[in-house]
Amino acid sequence: MAEETHNFGTEVGRLLDLVVHSLYSDREIFLRELVANAADATDKRRFLALSDETLALPDNAAIRISADKAARTIRIEDCGVGMTREEMAENLGTIARSGTAAFAANLGAAKPEDRPSLIGQFGVGFYSAFMVAEKVEVVSRKAGHDEACEWASDGKGQYTLGSATREAPGTTILLHIKHDAEEFLEPLRLKTIIRKWADHIALPIELEEDGKFEAVTSGTALWRRSKSEIKPEEYQDFYRHVAHSFDEPFATIHWRAEGTLEFSALLFIPSEKPFFPVEDDRESKVRLHVKRMFITDRAELLPRWLSFVSGVVDTEDLPLNVSREILQSTPVLEKIRKALVNRVLTELKAKAKEPESFGKFLEAFGPVLKEGIYEDTGHAAEIAALLRFASTTEAATTLDEYVGRMKEGQEAIYYLSGEGALTKTSPQLEGFAEKGFEVLLLADPIDAFWPQRLGTYKEKKLVSASQAGGLFEEAKPDDQVAALCAKLQDALGDKVSGVAASSRLKDSPVMLVAAEGGPDLAMQKLLKRAGRPVFGLPPRLEINPAHPLIASLGERESVASEAGLLLDLARLQEGDLPDEPASFVKSIAMALAKA
Repeated sequence: MAEETHNFGTEVGRLLDLVVHSLYSDREIFLRELVANAADATDKRRFLALSDETLALPDNAAIRISADKAARTIRIEDCGVGMTREEMAENLGTIARSGTAAFAANLGAAKPEDRPSLIGQFGVGFYSAFMVAEKVEVVSRKAGHDEACEWASDGKGQYTLGSATREAPGTTILLHIKHDAEEFLEPLRLKTIIRKWADHIALPIELEEDGKFEAVTSGTALWRRSKSEIKPEEYQDFYRHVAHSFDEPFATIHWRAEGTLEFSALLFIPSEKPFFPVEDDRESKVRLHVKRMFITDRAELLPRWLSFVSGVVDTEDLPLNVSREILQSTPVLEKIRKALVNRVLTELKAKAKEPESFGKFLEAFGPVLKEGIYEDTGHAAEIAALLRFASTTEAATTLDEYVGRMKEGQEAIYYLSGEGALTKTSPQLEGFAEKGFEVLLLADPIDAFWPQRLGTYKEKKLVSASQAGGLFEEAKPDDQVAALCAKLQDALGDKVSGVAASSRLKDSPVMLVAAEGGPDLAMQKLLKRAGRPVFGLPPRLEINPAHPLIASLGERESVASEAGLLLDLARLQEGDLPDEPASFVKSIAMALAKA
């Protein structure tokens, strides 16, 4: 049949411009799209061969790719179902009409286990070839037919259809590469792209190098195999591949979700911090695959507080947008995310029954996990139950264990957040020790945030030790101490919300107490260091009337110079800095000289 020239069936100029310049963010995607189409065509033929043995695939079925630098061409060849002249006109001559989508619509009567895994949905992936090609030629022969046909276009509004010859069924795509895309003519570049996007599809992909075709993909989607078939060293090798880590995984989660939503998942929880601190990297490390084809590692399948988990999720139920790069916000994706979070938490709960190993895991990833209490109120209590804390009586304790030890009359869970060494010796703890109340010592920066967000645990309110003034009886100072408090208040002005005698200080001369309803002292310190305004009332200064320093000050007419020194001492005890370090040093020097 003579060659015919046709116009594309839609507003090709606008649509092709969209595909080439807007739809995809990376030009290398063209190879993934064409490989996906070839894999679909092969699966279609395999499916049809179930009812017609004459359509069976050859034993050496593969996708073969070759590049010719001299001719500036890339050839992609498959032995799939192929197309007739009419199908080429419909599928390639009308943008956004997908042969894959039409084929899938006719699979209703097929058994689920017999249906091929089709990747293409929107019929635009083929046109990504024009991102790198100034002309595209397609030769195809339908399985079960003797005739072949050629389709060709420069993507500028028209295409040609004509007769061709092809020895066996399948499709060959020839790309005439643009001058600014010659990087894709390098075999190493092609190999890198193939392994990145299609390393795990079942059909072998072979690349021609030095006149020979050699397989460049592994074809082993480990997550799709039965756990009983996989050796420990295979899991270890795959973990190193996806996580780029060399430790032994703390936990391996391999399961297949079935029912209304089906997907396979292979996730790894590390045992050691990566070389680069996880605090600097909160991107999800879980790769999304659809029917084995890699789609993106930016699907945020796990929240930031589980960013240390790496692995793969593979589904056939997820609708994608036309570019497959920007995921639609669909109920399916949300269900997958929810299932993954629940499964990881279930694994962590099981691992928490081994205190020694779980304690080491928390040393590495506890601060990241704590972010979930602040960010994910739906799982806050579950996360909090997993954590371990130092306290005034225990080296490590859970919240459940703490609640079980609470003394009669104790109504709250008390905690003190701040830098580790400072919290252990904080004057805030003196009154609690006298009452025999245990206090949790929280040393991570995130500990200044999550307790207030959690609010309560097992119906017990979490209360900062720096805001627990109501727990202690108000001191009744004598006239001299009351006068000293007034003098100090006048000297300090609005730097404090008040000065009062303390009933809980035993050894320290002074301490700061945060106002109720506002941030505690640890939070105030973080806000100031970040240059953020501190909301609420300033802290109150409490003095210890029994301390010799306070007693000596009570005998003086003026304490204006000592007031600032006392406030700075209280700040230092909380791990904060004096407002004016140089002046503080001079004051200390003068005091020593007088002594």
